Amino acid sequence: MKELQQQLLIQAKSKNDYEDVADEIYRLRELKQNALVENAEREGKRQRIDEMTDFLNEQPCELEEYDEQLVRRLIEKVTVYDDKLIVEFKSGIEIDIEG
Repeated sequence: MKELQQQLLIQAKSKNDYEDVADEIYRLRELKQNALVENAEREGKRQRIDEMTDFLNEQPCELEEYDEQLVRRLIEKVTVYDDKLIVEFKSGIEIDIEG
């Protein structure tokens, strides 16, 4: 991108057509911005998974009965179908449970 910006300056100084170079710079900036957004989303998801893992590891024993606090802390929603359930965790992970 740095090379293209320098090329743009040279083209502009010599009064040549620099529209193609400018378009390429804008295209690359957009790609860079999209990559940054994707990385931020991926990092956020990884952090939520780490938090969920830490919380589960802190639990003192195996669950033997329904725990409202645990459900509210970990599960975003449960979708019920005739033949399966889809459990979506707050971390973004989904699990299909066939039934």
